[in-house]
Amino acid sequence: QVQVIESGGGLVQAGGSLRLSCAPRALSSYDMGWFRQSPGKEREFVAGISRSGGSTYYGDSVKGRFTISRDNAKNTVSLQMNDLKPEDTAVYYCAASAGRLIGSRRNAPDGYDYWGQGTQVTVSS
Repeated sequence: QVQVIESGGGLVQAGGSLRLSCAPRALSSYDMGWFRQSPGKEREFVAGISRSGGSTYYGDSVKGRFTISRDNAKNTVSLQMNDLKPEDTAVYYCAASAGRLIGSRRNAPDGYDYWGQGTQVTVSS
């Protein structure tokens, strides 16, 4: 079992920034992703990154505002969130995939094997 722990959530005003981090053990063995879920809605893909860091991909609603990165030497995956909007309010989850993700499996929750417990991000208007 891989333990995935998120950190960095909080309350911020619209237009502000937050940085989320995730630190699974043996990070270089996994493709990683961030998802979010707000009450009454399905879990939504936010961003993903290949195990080498050479490939990144984003959900349409966050393109140009969010940036995913990883440092395998430090076992850390980060999600830099800029220009936050009230609609970004959600619980954010970090997820790890032991298999290499391609195509539509990159942004599908069932493509990932291990999940964190989530961290709350609240954006006030």
